[in-house]
Amino acid sequence: MLNGKVVVVTGGAGLLGRRFCGAIAAQGGLAVVADCSAERANAAIEDLGSTQLEGRLMAAEVDITDTGSVLSLIREVSTQFGHIDAVVNAAYPRNANYGRRFEDVGFDDFCANVGSHLGGYFLVSQQFAEYFKAHGGGHIVSLSSIYGVIAPRFEIYADTAITMPVEYAAIKSAVIHLTRYIARYYRGTGVRANCISPGGILDGQPQAFLTAYNALASPPGMLSPNDANDLLVFLLSDGAAAINGQNLVIDNGFGL
Repeated sequence: MLNGKVVVVTGGAGLLGRRFCGAIAAQGGLAVVADCSAERANAAIEDLGSTQLEGRLMAAEVDITDTGSVLSLIREVSTQFGHIDAVVNAAYPRNANYGRRFEDVGFDDFCANVGSHLGGYFLVSQQFAEYFKAHGGGHIVSLSSIYGVIAPRFEIYADTAITMPVEYAAIKSAVIHLTRYIARYYRGTGVRANCISPGGILDGQPQAFLTAYNALASPPGMLSPNDANDLLVFLLSDGAAAINGQNLVIDNGFGL
């Protein structure tokens, strides 16, 4: 579905990012595994290691909060491959104090986490949108969350050490509207922007949390890290060319 398409994935070495890269490559695209660490990006490619994907995965280092770094990434990829068709915002930057309960979050930490995550998505979207506008169009896909759509279900965190960070809810709701803003702002230029909002992703959570979460969703409940791959591939394909400014939820009904 993605033959010949060059797609940059920021956060490409992360839990979802590396799976997105594998899915893009498996569908004939060239996935640029762009991460804050070149070592992590190369390790992700090794982890994906398959002879079928050979030549379709490229590691790159990028700081999504640094304009020069983002522009360097665009130059590097476009020079090497001649074009870039899409960028996927899947990075998840956060500082050491991220994850505190609402009443314990410091103002500086709140601003730092919103700035790096939401600000990073803004910067990547801004610079890639301008590149796409100058080169006949392109697609920006950003990763939001079901908690960008609904208020957190705080009850499912009871009796666990897990929190639902206030920064996360603020960031992910803003990512959805940033996507709509970009889609409207660049209308008529060939630049499109869409969002994917997954529900919870399995990542070693305690059983008490999984039981409470799954009781609010259709079976099998919480998503596996691969469950959003097909949706992303579809959005990046020519079959989704008429989809713009949308937020697509994949959550097994958790948000209902």
